[in-house]
Amino acid sequence: MPRAPLERVTRLAAAPLARVTAHGGRGRVGFRRLFRRAEFAAPVNFVDYAVVPPKGSIGRHRHGANEEIYLVLSGRGRMHRDGADFAVGPGSVVVNRPGGRHGLVNTGARDLRLFVVEIAARGAPPPARRSIRSRR
Repeated sequence: MPRAPLERVTRLAAAPLARVTAHGGRGRVGFRRLFRRAEFAAPVNFVDYAVVPPKGSIGRHRHGANEEIYLVLSGRGRMHRDGADFAVGPGSVVVNRPGGRHGLVNTGARDLRLFVVEIAARGAPPPARRSIRSRR
């Protein structure tokens, strides 16, 4: 039996957000997995939408054999990547290397909204099932 076509359009306003502690960070981050690996022909593991509240953060963490791209839509923050800290804002695109340590803190007075796209590195096996969510 053929698979039903997948919906390829998601409206952010219609995407309900879960409130999670992201990789041990501060505060509760709004989170929604928009697309999963099965929805792509390319080696994209997922596309997430995240809303980090003022003074909140996505905790510093590492991934295995994949690259993770942060695309900041709105808000201001401080990105940590492999020992360096730098400012990010609307239009910032940050590529986190395979195995690299990274995290993000909202330093602004408004929500920091971003897309997180994870792409498998060349030759990498499919990732283990996991989530941005962590227990605290």
